[in-house]
Amino acid sequence: MTHCNNIVTIGFDGDDTLWHNESLFSLTQERFRALLSQSADPAALDRRLLEVERANLGVYGYGIKGFVLSLIETAITVTDGRVPARDLQALIEFGKAMLQHPVELLDGVAEVVEALSGRFRLLLITKGDLFDQESKIARSGLAERFHGVEIVSEKDPATYRRVLERHGVDPAGFLMVGNSVRSDILPVLEIGARAVHIPYHITWAHELAEAPADGYLGIGTMRDLPRLLGL
Repeated sequence: MTHCNNIVTIGFDGDDTLWHNESLFSLTQERFRALLSQSADPAALDRRLLEVERANLGVYGYGIKGFVLSLIETAITVTDGRVPARDLQALIEFGKAMLQHPVELLDGVAEVVEALSGRFRLLLITKGDLFDQESKIARSGLAERFHGVEIVSEKDPATYRRVLERHGVDPAGFLMVGNSVRSDILPVLEIGARAVHIPYHITWAHELAEAPADGYLGIGTMRDLPRLLGL
């Protein structure tokens, strides 16, 4: 397709593009609701947690550790400081379980990354906690297929410009593949590169954004990417 002509370098998001991630957060949030069911209405609890998470992004950044600290802060707030120590310990254990959860690749990812690695220069561009992301990348079995790995604190136009400049990549020859319109599509289009959206079945509320009317392509699964590239 003409949209993907002259692509030299392909960037891949990590969480919910290459491997499952948000489903683990969703499951943990369900456990959080159950734990605090006597103290707060589930919908109110979700709203309060999202408020706390957004307020804490500038302090903790993205990732499991910041999420757990936000769970603890929310639990203290909604119980007026009366949350039992055993419940706080349970939240800490939730976080440890998330950090130790096996990395589960999405369908078709291993085969597609393998196939494309011999034809394109591949970059892994993911945001989150450095330790956690490094661990997931190592356990994914995909690390050797990428020319470079970038773990960033935010995905905005300035970040993408720095990453591409660092790797000597012309935006005109760059394609970003990811599940988040907010993080993987909009800022990439803004710098003059191209993007492919592969939706994940769960999207964190903070990542929700209105998709642009045009300028990018959407596909159903990773297995559709080679066809889009004319392979």
